[in-house]
Amino acid sequence: MSSTNNNALLPAVVATAVALTLGGITLNAEAATLRLATDSGTQGSPAGDTLDEWSRLIEEKSDGEIEVEVYYQNQLGGQQEVFDLLVANGIDMMLSWPMTSYDKRIGVVYTPYMTLSWDEAIEAYSPGGWVNELLGDIFADIGLKFFGPWPEGFNGVASRDQYALNVEGAEGMVVRTMTVFPAAQTMQALGYQTAAIDWGEVYTALQTGVVDGEAGNVIFWPYEYFRDTLDYYVHTKHFFMTGVLVMNMESYDSLSDEHQEVVSEAAREVMDQQFINARDRDEYYIEKSQEEGMEYFELPEETLHDFARRAREQVWPLMEEELGSEIMDTIRANATSL
Repeated sequence: MSSTNNNALLPAVVATAVALTLGGITLNAEAATLRLATDSGTQGSPAGDTLDEWSRLIEEKSDGEIEVEVYYQNQLGGQQEVFDLLVANGIDMMLSWPMTSYDKRIGVVYTPYMTLSWDEAIEAYSPGGWVNELLGDIFADIGLKFFGPWPEGFNGVASRDQYALNVEGAEGMVVRTMTVFPAAQTMQALGYQTAAIDWGEVYTALQTGVVDGEAGNVIFWPYEYFRDTLDYYVHTKHFFMTGVLVMNMESYDSLSDEHQEVVSEAAREVMDQQFINARDRDEYYIEKSQEEGMEYFELPEETLHDFARRAREQVWPLMEEELGSEIMDTIRANATSL
């Protein structure tokens, strides 16, 4: 597949400028240090623990020939800035919730209501699955080596003072969405007003009343970061949330075959573990949030199917304009039947 975004140069130029501030140089064949970052997840969070484990495995499997520098959430900037760094080779590897600024087709991972159950999602996103296969080609077109997904689970809407269990109830509520297409369009299809806000600015937006809630994450994130502010979590399940493990292709190609296999094998190990852990972790935080006083709502199948129909009718045609008919035909052929 060929890239559909002709505006890729500007973010890359910005990222190159930012990379210079790190005092780093582009990785070459003799380099023994890789820079690994994430846009979401502090040290000690599940994402942070994955960075630590991926780096540990790389160093261990390479017998210390490769060292890994780890950068957690906000240490190198916001979500877009860190992804810019990755594409521009300012960092080498990333656990990313990827931006669609370079290629709208990355929005495949944010297609609403492709799957409605854990079993369906795991089959689709696992190596050899139909979503996994789509993503590999897309990331290659923007110069990234795609190792695979890092699944978290189905997301929902966390809110303060009010909540919505149907489209009518969402009227007048403003929720934060991710700054990617089609996050805002999806929540609008479910009846909400939206504000696209970078993850690092969400706490301030909630505190100042800019938004009534947050609609971009599995329950871990609002519980961990905003449980003193947010009262409710409605499991709308509009996206199956997954990060991705990726590497700048120039960095990857500059490694020896042996070291390429080290990095790839380490990535596979942390992904395999995440596929095992993700569902249990999500269920744990659903229970934990309720113990801490957050009211949790599991929606009936009828409501979820209504949401799915609305999102598919309103958002999928918009996605076809951006992603192309070939990708959307694949999604339609494999998505959960309603």
